[in-house]
Amino acid sequence: MMNEQEHQEPTESKTTNTKKEETLHEQTVVSGLYENWFLEYASYVILERAVPAVEDGLKPVQRRILHALKEMDDGRFNKVANVIGQTMQYHPHGDASINEALVTIGQKNILFDTQGNWGDIRTGDGAAAPRYIEVRLSKFANEVVYNNDTTEWQLSYDGRKREPVALPVKFPLLLALGVEGIAVGLSTKILPHNFNELIEASIQILKDKPVVLYPDFPTGGQIDVSNYNDGLRGGKVRVRARIEELDKKTLIIREIPFGTTTTSVKDSIIKANDDGKIKIKKVEDLTSKDVEIHVHLAPGVSPDITIDALYAFTECEVSISPNACVIIADKPHFVTVLDILKLNTHQTVHLLQRELEIRKHELMEKLLYSSLEKIFIEKRIYRKIEECETFEAVIETIDKALKPYKKEFYREITEDDIIRLTEIKIKRISKYDAFKADELMRRLEQELAETEDNLANIIRYSIQYYKDLQKKYGKGRDRKTEIRAFNTIAANVVAAANQKLYVDREGGFIGSGLKKDEYVMDCSDIDDIIVFRRDGKCLVTKIADKVFVGKDIIYVSVFKKNDERKIYNLVYLDGKSGISMAKRFPITAVTRDREYDLTMGNPKSKVLYFTANDNGEAEVITVNLTAQSSAKVKQFDFDFATLGVKNRSAQGNIMTRYPVRKIVQKSGGVSTLGGVDIWYDDHLGRLNRDERGRLLGNFDAKDSILVAYKDGTYELTSFDLTNRYEPHDIAVLEKFDPERVLSAVYYEANQKAWYVKRFKVETTTLDKKFSFIGDGKGSKLGAVTSDRHPRMELTYQLKERGPVEKMVLEPEGFIDIRGWKALGSKLPYARVKDVKLLAPRVIDEKPAPAGGKITTNGKATGKPAQEVLPAEAVEEVPATDVAATDVAATTEPVQLGLFS
Repeated sequence: MMNEQEHQEPTESKTTNTKKEETLHEQTVVSGLYENWFLEYASYVILERAVPAVEDGLKPVQRRILHALKEMDDGRFNKVANVIGQTMQYHPHGDASINEALVTIGQKNILFDTQGNWGDIRTGDGAAAPRYIEVRLSKFANEVVYNNDTTEWQLSYDGRKREPVALPVKFPLLLALGVEGIAVGLSTKILPHNFNELIEASIQILKDKPVVLYPDFPTGGQIDVSNYNDGLRGGKVRVRARIEELDKKTLIIREIPFGTTTTSVKDSIIKANDDGKIKIKKVEDLTSKDVEIHVHLAPGVSPDITIDALYAFTECEVSISPNACVIIADKPHFVTVLDILKLNTHQTVHLLQRELEIRKHELMEKLLYSSLEKIFIEKRIYRKIEECETFEAVIETIDKALKPYKKEFYREITEDDIIRLTEIKIKRISKYDAFKADELMRRLEQELAETEDNLANIIRYSIQYYKDLQKKYGKGRDRKTEIRAFNTIAANVVAAANQKLYVDREGGFIGSGLKKDEYVMDCSDIDDIIVFRRDGKCLVTKIADKVFVGKDIIYVSVFKKNDERKIYNLVYLDGKSGISMAKRFPITAVTRDREYDLTMGNPKSKVLYFTANDNGEAEVITVNLTAQSSAKVKQFDFDFATLGVKNRSAQGNIMTRYPVRKIVQKSGGVSTLGGVDIWYDDHLGRLNRDERGRLLGNFDAKDSILVAYKDGTYELTSFDLTNRYEPHDIAVLEKFDPERVLSAVYYEANQKAWYVKRFKVETTTLDKKFSFIGDGKGSKLGAVTSDRHPRMELTYQLKERGPVEKMVLEPEGFIDIRGWKALGSKLPYARVKDVKLLAPRVIDEKPAPAGGKITTNGKATGKPAQEVLPAEAVEEVPATDVAATDVAATTEPVQLGLFS
């Protein structure tokens, strides 16, 4: 037994070694495998899943859905569940991805007609289950997406079916739909564009004219495209909700930014309120057919500041970064929107050319066969085959009979052509009408000539194709997103004061958590705080719960960057010389948490007197010297107005060389800075001090701004830079002058008549609108202006069905100045169709007396107001020219005309 074991052990050991050698021999080196697998997977996801092809603008799943729908198309609606099943014959993935892609296309309302609940991109509500909703191809899709003759085909993934490599789309579908996809190692995001603008841009490209194209979103809103960069990666657009002020206590959000929902916007507003960034009472989402979110403000909160805060802290403003990546020649390329549009446009031209060539060939074949048939019947060739005994003999006989006519045909006559002749029925031969045959051939020849002409002028034909598309399908597809420039909102300016600032002067602490110490002011949690100390140092730091800034604090407040009107008046004792210095200075920009020395920097220097003045006030102080000083006058007054405003690092002026016992303020000062120049930027609808837009004038604290709106109301506002003015709603915006006269033409609904009036603004209440056209429902404003000598062109009808005539009206000579509530003088017209502001009349003489005068070329004519002037006497000035003319002639503010 032992011997057997001893004998077997070497054998087992040998077998084990052999297996190990075989295992080692079969092992595969894995270095590089993962890299290859990753590249193959990345390539698959990029080409077959996430990134659209530039030819038709579709991802594979979208293309397969459209192909499946065309296969099913019988003009009736199909259950989406059935469409998904049909698509799965071509798309080797789950039904969920197909359903999601199908619903996304359907919600864009271009390629599909839909029935049922397809969800709502505005509210974020999803579509109903696929078995409950239905879909079919739209007429537009059938016209521009499909053509079997120009489609390149390939086998489906299992080889059972054929599917298109790319659909022959004759429209920039990719830019109309927009797309977003995340692949492996790259992503794509192309924003949707307006249907009509894409067609117009394609036409411009075909005409070799410059093209500018910007996104348009189905959710509307407003967009700032200043950094769009033509959709190339690295660009950015800012999109805002459209927010209206219902009253001083309520804001309404009418449209939301693309990519957000009413729910997400509402939640972001609630969060901003909870974080203390804004102050509101409640938010109500009343969205049904249209978006409507009501934001109810807390008492005492400014609507203008809250609107800015909503843009700064909520989803009412979002930033979108486009990244146009498409598949071109089986490779991903980063391109611009204009590159895509040019490729699509030239592809459309190519497809149209192919369709024309195919049609030309069809027409030539029809003409050829019609000619053969005519010869075969009229020359009675069919009788010659009666004696033939074989089919070969029939073919030979017909071919021989046609020989004299073969030169007339564009190609050789083949055996197939002759066989087709033999298939003509006796009944057709007996009823053959030569006249009808000739008429048919003439129509074919005309169509052939037209086709050849279109081929020779393919660009003209393509332009007409685009125009026909726009005429048939462009109605109701106007731009929804307003393009405008956005102002930059400083978050610290609009943030709600959600914190309280406290100071421990002796201990040297400031913060929002020192509730047992001295209260300073309300502030926000993103504010910077400026601190001045007795040793002549100042610093700016971030608001915190508790922070040490140095002992012996004399002043602490919220710091406003670049505030040149806040002036600090300071008297300090120089520790080295003993001289008392006085200085005035602003602090506009600093490095946070860095100390700045406001003295000469000598040890033991200290502040003797300090004030902070929001509008550059310069007070008078009384200086008391010590009794031991050698000065003859131990008490004197010092006026800070005698000092110039200099940089914070300036040493200042010598106030006295003697020791100072105390300093007290004798009298408050007035601003030494004068008024502030205010400009109005009519692109942003905001006031500014940066010299952007139109100069309104120099404003003191008591001044205000007059705004007349196109709805026939006016209001007085402050000149605070946070005020908002919607440019589209404004007819007049200028510095308020109580003596300025407004002239208006309007329709009074209660009287059912048109009036002209001149009035001065007599109210003084700020931020309250007053109607100067009456409160009757249906009253509307034609035009209003504050020109000193205004001129208006009226297009009117004396009778309801009378001829349309024009006249130039000068309100200054038509009516006297009356109260703002007065009706004015009635115009003797049944209807005023339009009112346009003309360049104001420049005149040095006194205005003509009231009595219904109209003028030409600035001279009184004495003609009645209703008399019609010749067309050449009416000088219409475009809005931009009005401004230039008015400023040049009268140096007065300019208003634009309007007509509701």
